[in-house]
Amino acid sequence: MKKELNNTQTNQMQGHFLTTQRCLLLELIRDAEGHIDAKELYQRARARDESIGPATVYRSLNLFEELGLVNEIRLSKVRCYYEIKQSPGHQHLVCQGCGKVIEFQNTHFQKLIKAVRREHGFKITKAELYLEGYCPECEEKEKTQ
Repeated sequence: MKKELNNTQTNQMQGHFLTTQRCLLLELIRDAEGHIDAKELYQRARARDESIGPATVYRSLNLFEELGLVNEIRLSKVRCYYEIKQSPGHQHLVCQGCGKVIEFQNTHFQKLIKAVRREHGFKITKAELYLEGYCPECEEKEKTQ
């Protein structure tokens, strides 16, 4: 599922320069077609522009999140992933074996959010669900070992 940057997002730099390095990082996040962590983003960026350092990647990610261009998703205790900001309504499966992140949608989760909002009169602005386990490939590897 390729996520496109729209004009609103690219114009959201709000006084910050849209440098060639920032453009490259946004492009790489979009082209990841899902989730990418800072280390992988740095490796991909470095392959295309040797002048990019880790500090540039981390500062840019913080800026992109602050400006609402990307979502930072903390999946598991150790890693943060980034994705182009999109409409809410998807959840995540995280493989503990290989680290793969799979997006899915579940109507029960959306119904739960609506029920909680109704029951408690609470305006919910963010709801995240991620489930950890093993993808079919990793589960199969476990069986054969």
